[in-house]
Amino acid sequence: MPSEKLSIALVQTSCQRDTAANLAKACGKIREAAALGARIICLQELFATRYFCQTEDYQSFDYAEQVPGPSTLVMQELARELEVVLVASLFERRARGLYHNTAVVIDADGRYLGHYRKMHIPDDPGFYEKFYFTPGDLGYKVFKTRYATLGVLICWDQWYPEAARLTALKGAEILFYPTAIGWATDEPSADVRRAQREAWITIQRSHAIANGVFVAAANRVGTEDALEFWGNSFVCDPFGQMIQEAAHQEEAIVVAECDRSRIEFYRSHWPFLRDRRIETYSELQRRFIDE
Repeated sequence: MPSEKLSIALVQTSCQRDTAANLAKACGKIREAAALGARIICLQELFATRYFCQTEDYQSFDYAEQVPGPSTLVMQELARELEVVLVASLFERRARGLYHNTAVVIDADGRYLGHYRKMHIPDDPGFYEKFYFTPGDLGYKVFKTRYATLGVLICWDQWYPEAARLTALKGAEILFYPTAIGWATDEPSADVRRAQREAWITIQRSHAIANGVFVAAANRVGTEDALEFWGNSFVCDPFGQMIQEAAHQEEAIVVAECDRSRIEFYRSHWPFLRDRRIETYSELQRRFIDE
């Protein structure tokens, strides 16, 4: 039986105002990750720009681009050259006045496999994404690549068990979460910072356990205006155990070996999917159950 072991990588970097420099840095990190043996490489959320959603500014719409478009083409050429699968998050200009937070997936031969549009859009201090992004309308998707079947969800999506469940039920072996999350720079409490970061890690590890899949979250680092991004990009196995994790202050390439045979092992020993009572879940379609 052929090996089901696969090395994946997450790219964790800081970003500057020069989008061309951000793209060049990302390409360099992809090359480094491929040299380390990674076959699937995921970039952080909105990797080509600073996190502009901290304010509502009409000029920031100028960052948007067609998908597929110029950045996608660069990713396609790089994927073909290195024979790697790429997951890249971009600010999509779908039509005049219509924008999405979108992740493209490129196969190892450079083929454009498609894209996922972020479904859950936050609107909180420092994260004014509803000003910029229309909620996704493509549903939850999986992409059958040369090396594995993967699902992509983006940042705020990572807090929703329904999103992880539906993507896993469609056959995803690995859930990738391109992310841009951090602390307010004026948050002085180390306990609050620790609790927020641990909640972020815990919810994603729980998706791995509940669905029997690998979870890989790629976050950014650095301070941008009023946010200090906390990094800590990580990969965990289908029982939520950490395989690799980055520090919270440094740029990093996180390379992790995923043995996909462990999916069947954990799903057989902890058969959550088998024991689901799907006929009892219809009320999940309600906003709140008032009775």
